[in-house]
Amino acid sequence: MARTALITSIALAVLTACSTIAPQQATVDQHVHEAQSLAGDDLKFLLPVCNPQPAVRAAPSPAMDEMLAKLIQQTPPAPGQAFDNLYYVGSAWVSAWVLKTSDGLILIDALNNAQEATELVEGGMRRLGLDPAQIRYVLVTHGHGDHYGGAQMLADRYHARVVASEIDWKMMETTLEFDSRLWDRPPRRDIAVRDGDTLTLGDTTVRFVITPGHTLGTITPVFEVRDKGQKHTAMIWGGTAFNFGRDMARLDSYIAQTERMRQLSAQWGIDVPLSNHPGYDGTVAKLKATAAVPTGPNPFVSGQPVVDRAMRVLNACARAQKARFLLTADSGAGNETGVATATSDAHTDHDEHLLDGSLLALGQGLDAAPVAFPRLAAAAGLAGSPTHPLEN
Repeated sequence: MARTALITSIALAVLTACSTIAPQQATVDQHVHEAQSLAGDDLKFLLPVCNPQPAVRAAPSPAMDEMLAKLIQQTPPAPGQAFDNLYYVGSAWVSAWVLKTSDGLILIDALNNAQEATELVEGGMRRLGLDPAQIRYVLVTHGHGDHYGGAQMLADRYHARVVASEIDWKMMETTLEFDSRLWDRPPRRDIAVRDGDTLTLGDTTVRFVITPGHTLGTITPVFEVRDKGQKHTAMIWGGTAFNFGRDMARLDSYIAQTERMRQLSAQWGIDVPLSNHPGYDGTVAKLKATAAVPTGPNPFVSGQPVVDRAMRVLNACARAQKARFLLTADSGAGNETGVATATSDAHTDHDEHLLDGSLLALGQGLDAAPVAFPRLAAAAGLAGSPTHPLEN
């Protein structure tokens, strides 16, 4: 009887395990299939985000530096003009955008280091007829070295102000999520912005939307662009990949922000989706198409429904990754969590062009519910994902 009871218990345990795991794996597959269906042909460059990610964040190592060096050493694309007032001066791996205003230039991200910023940002601007001395602001979309690396050099050389979120300033001043000997040191703290703030320079206003996920203080800037005089609204999704390990609350924040940006894109009529990595928005191919047929339709103008679909693709990929982590019994490293709002509570410095908009600039009825995301914690592991090993 005891042997029968034992066999019965084992059988029940096996059945319970199967009934638990099978739906979760089906959920992973369902989310990936949803992302693939939503992406179609025009957004397929987003689908690598759906690839399985490691459960631990990459730690500094010679292997990480070697992979990073290969990414940096790729032949850069020619600089190009995407809109009447927006230019690309980035690399093959990391984007750098120049927003031209009637009172100077705003540089969005500054590449890996001063050498790269000198060759690509300054060199590219000059090739496009732009004067680097007109850079008034350097906006760092998030606190990873491939975006802040050249910022301090450019700020020192041209007396430009450096803008980042309060949350990521704190990270850059304390414990970096990622580091590499190939990155210059983070810039010195300058202007800290929070959710809903705006920066107006001349005829151009940039809205700052804090979209925690990729980092805790990732900025997604929204601004007007013009194509042959016709106005459009662009956004640069400030951080795409899930390179933070098995951090369930961070994934929840990412999921929540894709939903929020769907609401904002509809509200503001955002019809130009851009990225700070050219592989995630087809930048290089679109620049070539624009240059080949300058009088034709602008390939960067996708339309608001495509922006909505892009956010849904990223949402589905994030849900797939969360479901994968739920399949494992091991809780992984770096999963201590806290609760905070998406809005930072203080400016470190202010500027005459910066307007404190808080949630009113975003709101018009949008919910300001708290967003849960983790406190920084150390985690060691192998670098990266199979397709984007150091996508920071």
